[in-house]
Amino acid sequence: MERVNAWTTYNKKQKEELETLNKGYIDFLSTGKTERECVKEIVAQAKAAGYISLEKVVKQDIAPGTKIYAVCMDKTIALFNIGKKPLTDGMNILGAHIDSPRLDVKSYPLYDNSDLAYFDTHYYGGIKKYQWVTIPLAIHGVVAKKDGSIVDVNIGEKPEDPVFCISDLLIHLASKQMTKKATEVVEGENLDVIVGSIPVDDEEKNAVKKGVLDILKKQYQIDEEDFMSAELEVVPAGPAREAGFDKSMILAYGQDDRVCAYTSLVAMFEKTDVDRTACCLLADKEEIGSVGATGMRSKFFENTVAELLDAVGNEPYNEMDLKRTLANSMMLSSDVSAGYDPLYSENFDKRNSSFLGRGVVLKKYNGARGKSGSNDANAEYLGKLRKIFDDNKVNFQMGELGKIDRGGGGTIAYILSLYGMEVVDCGVPVLNMHAPWELASKADVYEAYKCYKAFLDAE
Repeated sequence: MERVNAWTTYNKKQKEELETLNKGYIDFLSTGKTERECVKEIVAQAKAAGYISLEKVVKQDIAPGTKIYAVCMDKTIALFNIGKKPLTDGMNILGAHIDSPRLDVKSYPLYDNSDLAYFDTHYYGGIKKYQWVTIPLAIHGVVAKKDGSIVDVNIGEKPEDPVFCISDLLIHLASKQMTKKATEVVEGENLDVIVGSIPVDDEEKNAVKKGVLDILKKQYQIDEEDFMSAELEVVPAGPAREAGFDKSMILAYGQDDRVCAYTSLVAMFEKTDVDRTACCLLADKEEIGSVGATGMRSKFFENTVAELLDAVGNEPYNEMDLKRTLANSMMLSSDVSAGYDPLYSENFDKRNSSFLGRGVVLKKYNGARGKSGSNDANAEYLGKLRKIFDDNKVNFQMGELGKIDRGGGGTIAYILSLYGMEVVDCGVPVLNMHAPWELASKADVYEAYKCYKAFLDAE
C-alpha cells in the first residue's frame, strides 16, 4: 500500500516548524561528529532544559516532572522525565545510537614513508573502503595524558584548519586495480591518512614524522607516546548541508543514527508532565555490535534504572521492581532504514521498501536473510503504534532492509527486547547509508520528531 508524500500534507505553519527543526539538526550534525562530542552537546542542552545529573539526586525523593540524565564514560547518555505513574508501570523509551562508521587512529599510528607522513588507521563499523579515499578528512577525539589531563582534538572543521586525505591510485596506472572486486579495490591496511610532508632540517631518518611531532608538541602538547592513550577518529571534514535545488534534503556525515538521536532528544526536551516516565537512551558502539562498557549490551542502562528506583521509592530497592519496570516498558528502537534508491532498484522489494519524504519507517523485523539477529515485533504492539501515529497525524510507512538474500543489518532492538518489553525499529529512511555522506529528507526528520513526541505520551 503506497503512502503519501509528506510534503503534500503540510500547511505554512508546519513548513516553518519543519525548517526550524532541521536547522537545529544541521547544527547538531556539524557540532557532534563523534559520540563524545554528541554527549557533550546533549548534556549542555539537557542542563538548559532543566535536567540534573543522576549523581546529584541519588537517595533523594524525586517528584513527577523531575528531569534527570546519566552519562556513561562520556559516550552514552540516558535521560528521564519522571512520570506520575510508578516506574514499575513501565517507561516509554526512545533508543538510538550516536556512533557512526569512521576510521580510528591506531595506538602506534605515526610513520613516514618516501617523504610523506601518515596516520595508520583501523576502520570502525561497516564501510565501503573505496568511498573514503581522496575526500577531505578531519581528526576528532581526545588524548589522555599520564598526568590525567585530557587534550581535545578537532582539526579540519574550521576554514583555517588543515584537512587530511587518503590517496588513491591514479586512473592512468589502475588497469589492474579496476579489475578487482569492490571489497579489494582499497585494502583496509591502505586506509592510512596523509598528515604531513615537510622534513625537519638536519634529520637523516623519519624527518617528516619528526616534523609532524614537532607540530603536535607545539600546538597540542602531545608526545608520540600519548597516542597509546588516545581516541582519535577520522571523519569527513565539513558541515552538514542542505541538498537539492529545493533544499528539501540534508547531506551530512553520521545521519546513521544521529538523525534519530536528535529528533528523539528534541521530543524529549519538549515534554513537561507525562503519565508514564519518558526515557531517551542514546548509546555508543551499535555499529560494532553494541559491545563494551558504553554499548547497549553493557549494564549501564539497567544499573541507571536501578539507581532511579532506589532514589524514587520510599521502600528499600529490590530487584523485582527493576524487572517489572523494564518488562512493562515499551520502546521505539529509533534507527535509520535504507531508503529506496531507484538507481539500485534490483536490491529492493519495492512494495516493502521505505521512501524518502513519506515519513518515519516502522520495521517489524530487521536482521539478515531468515530474520537472523532480529527482534520480530508483536502484531499487537504494531497495531497500538498505528493508532498512536494516526491519532497524532504522523506520516509513517512500513519498510524492510532490502531484498531478503541481499544482506541485512541489526539495531539495538533485540537487546532491549530481552527484558520482555515491547520493542520495534522506527526511524528515518536514508540514502547512502554508511557512506561518508548520507542523504535524508527534511520531511522525514520532521515526521520522526512528531512520531517520537506522540510516543512519549502513549499509555
